[in-house]
Amino acid sequence: MIKILTISNGVYWMNSKFVKIQLKKASFPSPIIQYSPIFAPNFGKDMATKSIKSLLVAVLSTILLGYSFTVNAQHEAKHGAEEHAAPKKEGFNAKEVIFEHIMDAHEFHFINYKGSDGELHPVSIPLPVFLYSPQNGFSVFMSSAFEHGHKEVAGYKLEEGKILPVEAGVKVLDLSPTRNVVQMILALAFLVWLMISVAKTYSSGQGVSSAPKGKQNLVEVLVAFVRDEVARPNLRHKANKYLPYLLTVFFFILINNVIGLIPGTANVTGNIAFTVVLGLISFVVILFSSNSHYWGHIFNPPGVPGFVKPILVLVEFLSVFIKPFALIIRLFANMVAGHIIIICLISLIFIFAQIKPVLGFAASPVSIAFTVFIYFIEVLVAFLQAFIFTVLTAVFIGQAFEGEHHHEDEHAHA
Repeated sequence: MIKILTISNGVYWMNSKFVKIQLKKASFPSPIIQYSPIFAPNFGKDMATKSIKSLLVAVLSTILLGYSFTVNAQHEAKHGAEEHAAPKKEGFNAKEVIFEHIMDAHEFHFINYKGSDGELHPVSIPLPVFLYSPQNGFSVFMSSAFEHGHKEVAGYKLEEGKILPVEAGVKVLDLSPTRNVVQMILALAFLVWLMISVAKTYSSGQGVSSAPKGKQNLVEVLVAFVRDEVARPNLRHKANKYLPYLLTVFFFILINNVIGLIPGTANVTGNIAFTVVLGLISFVVILFSSNSHYWGHIFNPPGVPGFVKPILVLVEFLSVFIKPFALIIRLFANMVAGHIIIICLISLIFIFAQIKPVLGFAASPVSIAFTVFIYFIEVLVAFLQAFIFTVLTAVFIGQAFEGEHHHEDEHAHA
């Protein structure tokens, strides 16, 4: 870029140099530029240097632009080739293992082993499949018939744990008992057996006239804990009324939490559908336990300025639904997080082994140590989450009839 500043007639200040320019009218419009003998050589060198720089910049820009187009074309060609190419050799997929554990399935899967044919063979317990379709009618078979998604059965296929019709337009109703359903039924059966057997032991005199024995010790401690530390402080005079529900919720969640820590079993309490049902049941119990005093505090908060009431009423009304939502999300998130951490720590061994077998062996002691530590933490969390769900339910129920406390407590003490 040439900067020109006029000094006088025919003399100009050009790029920090004096230049004298004479224009000949006869040869116009092509000016004849005469440089002063002092500044002319330097001006010529500067012009030559800048011309070379501009040329280099233009060439470099052209090269970079062409290279970017080449790389982009190669990336698109490579991406298209990968889509149409044969599937790559499968390795360890941590994401698949994690989702296989926390999601529902039509079998109890424990482990895979490599057979003499070089293929992986799963060790699992299949579950029955019950399907109904208006086009195909009823279909009943075992989930093992799908051969883990490699085979179609009666016009159906198994993809990512879900049974889908092979033909388009076919509607199917899946009535199959999945892994979560079967485990809930087993947990419920175990809970009923445990309570009935303990009750029969007490009815025979064991634990009444003498010290409790066996499973009576554990059950009695837990029942007394829920009664004295959860029901009575929060429900007071109505503690005995709600104690059966609180004990059922506590033991049902606890049993499912503990069973879920066994490898190959389902993480039932880490399923959002399970926690939603428990939260809705508690929500119904809370609503049916409420009184006029409870709703009066929600829609007409006492001692609050009038301009604040609309905001406070909205907040209080939303809190009615936020309470069960907190129960649902708290249990679900805590149980899922613990299982994911354990699987991720174990997966580190196989991830490092894929890079180099030596790294897998080196990572094993650290990974196993942390896994054992988190596993013991999960045992504590299994009890803790059952307690938290139960105590929050008791708190919310107690808030629903809190206006009755003072009046009826006086009669109870009298």
